[in-house]
Amino acid sequence: MTAVAFEGAGASAAPGGRRWYDAIWHIEGEVPLGAAESADEAFDRLAPLFRHTGTTVRQQGDTLTFSKIDPDAQDPLAIFDRGVIEATATAGEPVLRYRMASRALLFCFLAPLLFLAFAQATVLVGAWTKPSAEEAAKAEKKQQIQLPQNWIDKALGAPAPEPKKKKAPGAEDDKGPKPTAGYIFAGIFAFLYVAGRLLEARLVRRQFARHLSGHRQN
Repeated sequence: MTAVAFEGAGASAAPGGRRWYDAIWHIEGEVPLGAAESADEAFDRLAPLFRHTGTTVRQQGDTLTFSKIDPDAQDPLAIFDRGVIEATATAGEPVLRYRMASRALLFCFLAPLLFLAFAQATVLVGAWTKPSAEEAAKAEKKQQIQLPQNWIDKALGAPAPEPKKKKAPGAEDDKGPKPTAGYIFAGIFAFLYVAGRLLEARLVRRQFARHLSGHRQN
């Protein structure tokens, strides 16, 4: 692990000022400061969460910002690329307010739209390449085989046998483009996004609450 140095200078951003679409890939919330009596003590208690390779942390007053580049797999906050944590008060109660961004969540949100676009394009290509009714009738007529009639049946006046449709190799299989795969992948990534969005929000809150309420960790 790499030790984290909390710097007193550096750019910081308040959790406010968000845009409506930021909620797609941002996780935000707040937890009570718990046993911590100040912002410095609260950030000290959270320090173990940021002692991982690729993590840069800066503290300016009551606000802490962090960013991650190629985080470890063991990093409990590896899914987040950057974030802002602020010690403040809500209704007179000291709380820790956080807001963190995740490109992984953004990818899982956009992936279903991409696969749905592929599926729709497949449907449009299939409709465009489908032969017209006249062309289909001509092709079906060409595939018909006129069966020979036995001379005895012909002498007795029996009707000629109906033409038999010729089976082309692989005709049983519809080899036209199918949108099924696009719909399946869109559903998979949509599920991953919803599950990840809900799960990560709960895990982050639990991590922060546990470190703030526990014994001070150096």
